[in-house]
Amino acid sequence: MKKIAIVLTAVALLGAGGCTNMSNTQQGAVTGGAIGGAVGIAATAIAGTSVLTGALVGAAVGGAVGAYTSCQKEGKCE
Repeated sequence: MKKIAIVLTAVALLGAGGCTNMSNTQQGAVTGGAIGGAVGIAATAIAGTSVLTGALVGAAVGGAVGAYTSCQKEGKCE
């Protein structure tokens, strides 16, 4: 299980490197998703529950928060 957590964390963090041609809102969503996924993996690995579920929930919440905060900074959210 620890190997899966390490691999998923590495993939999430490496995926954040492709943000060069994105808007700030898109970058915020991707970065938030990667950070949220990593936190979800770590939390569920420590708790001994489903790592995949933690990664998915963490990435979804992190992506939404990242997109929203970046959108707020740009002043494009309503």
